[in-house]
Amino acid sequence: MQLGLIGLGKMGGNMRERLRRAGHEVVGFDRNPEVSDVKTLKALVARLEAPRVVWVMVPSGGPTRDTVTALSQVLDKGDMVIDGGNSRYTDDIEHEKLLKAKGIGYLDCGVSGGIWGLENGYGLMVGGTATNVRKAMPIFDALRPEGPRDEGFVHAGKVGAGHYCKMVHNGIEYGLMQAYAEGFELLQRKDLVTDVPGAFKAWSRGTVVRSWLLDLMVDALEANPNLDDVSDYTVDSGEGRWTVEEAIALSVPMPVISASLFARFASRQDVSPTMQAVAALRGEFGGHQVMTIAEGVALRNPAPKD
Repeated sequence: MQLGLIGLGKMGGNMRERLRRAGHEVVGFDRNPEVSDVKTLKALVARLEAPRVVWVMVPSGGPTRDTVTALSQVLDKGDMVIDGGNSRYTDDIEHEKLLKAKGIGYLDCGVSGGIWGLENGYGLMVGGTATNVRKAMPIFDALRPEGPRDEGFVHAGKVGAGHYCKMVHNGIEYGLMQAYAEGFELLQRKDLVTDVPGAFKAWSRGTVVRSWLLDLMVDALEANPNLDDVSDYTVDSGEGRWTVEEAIALSVPMPVISASLFARFASRQDVSPTMQAVAALRGEFGGHQVMTIAEGVALRNPAPKD
């Protein structure tokens, strides 16, 4: 099957390679001419036989919206666009509306697997009509992991459902990572435990907390047991925020994922205004000592004893 693929970064480039290994003809376009197969979107469309299928794999938000809009101007009736990036599900509804007016089909596909997907396959969560999903199934089958289809692919519902599932998937990922990280800190803090990396590795088989994320934690600790020179400054890509926003809108209690998101916010602060206010209030109502920032730093990093 032919496929146009827009966006050949870490994920898109590996997806192109996996699809080609499976025997599909992939025409890739990227702003980086060193990895692109064609120079323009029009050239990509010209290389594909109608009805065309074009997969968009660019950053969410403006770049994806701009790409879908550009495709609406060069594709023909009967063609189809698949957004495989991390778009918010509400964008999918607008994309479908834009393309449907021109007779162009649309699917949204949440993709999980990261840089490991080339060899291991990608978990796929798709939204759209059953007819459009059937048209693209050879592509989905090539990208998903080997084995039963329903263990790496789901037609989750109508347009938007795929990215909604991927959003929740990423929210769960935030919570899992936070739990492993908190366990790491507690084990490190207790001098009774002398082999923290070994403890994590021992959990990797036969325990209820084993997972691929745990395996990756083991790899990280084997390479750097104390995570020396690893900054605690942690970014968030958006899906965690969207998950919490949806939980609020639907009155779904979500304390674990919310806390994991807020922990990332806290990681970016040199000084916490919140805790400054708490310290000041303790001083006002109870006469407790209100330390300077320098005094607080000294308590966090005590001078070594002679």
